Amino acid sequence: MATYKELSKSRALAARLVYAALRILKDNGKEMPMRELMSRIEKEVELDEWAKERYEKSGYIRWQSILHFYSIGCMKAGYLIKKKGVWYITPEGEEALKLGPEGLHIAADKLYKKWAAERPIVPDEEDEEATTQQELTFDEMEQKALEGLEQYINSKNAYELQDIVAALLRGMGYYTPFIAPKGKDGGLDIVAYRDPLGTESPRIRVQVKHRESSASVQEVRQLLGLLHKEGDVGIFVSTGGFTTDAKSTARSAQIHVELIDLSRFLGLWTEFYDKMTDEDKSLMPLQPIYFLSTKKLGLS
Repeated sequence: MATYKELSKSRALAARLVYAALRILKDNGKEMPMRELMSRIEKEVELDEWAKERYEKSGYIRWQSILHFYSIGCMKAGYLIKKKGVWYITPEGEEALKLGPEGLHIAADKLYKKWAAERPIVPDEEDEEATTQQELTFDEMEQKALEGLEQYINSKNAYELQDIVAALLRGMGYYTPFIAPKGKDGGLDIVAYRDPLGTESPRIRVQVKHRESSASVQEVRQLLGLLHKEGDVGIFVSTGGFTTDAKSTARSAQIHVELIDLSRFLGLWTEFYDKMTDEDKSLMPLQPIYFLSTKKLGLS
């Protein structure tokens, strides 16, 4: 069995990066948007100039590409889940952290090879390499796409974001009779109903905060204080995310308040985009990119 010192330069870096990624996820609610996770890893893992180099052809940074590549093995090993730009650590991943960087890397590699050997159709070595590269390319392209969407949202002012949030709600089948104008709004930015008159539950009260700092527990409590009637539901959209106390308060509240950070909002926007009117789509237009599915080819 190879030891950590015997690993190639790329694999040694991968072992440190993957371990750091899973540890950060475990210590921060077991999930994190990919872009935020990358930022945390860059601060916590010592990276030399070689790791920070940018590939000439693709333009990707070496350490990020290495992390994306070897995280595929962690997914097949059952340690990691990626969904709509958010990375999640599994219970198996938490257990694997006990092995340390070297042990985790070797264990994930073994499980990945076991997964590959048990597939219904085993491709030759070139096909398997192409399939892995396709997954890697999709992973990196998804990251770049999400970064572009985040930059777009960050370029908007608070009132423009309100309109975008209201458009999403309409795409989800709600009516939005009230969108707060400039000035005092009484704590509510959007009111949404299931029917035009608001006679059906849920009746949604929405607060939108557009800033870098996390929404506080006090702000979540303020929204809860505005939910008086039976059938009222709160939605809090915060581009800066939420503090741990804010999340805990929302989970334990007797009245339902749904917390939506920027990553989740973008995921919902892409999910319901096709159901929006052309006018609403124009507030943040998307262009789909299609990849050949490896599942269709029987490769996964």
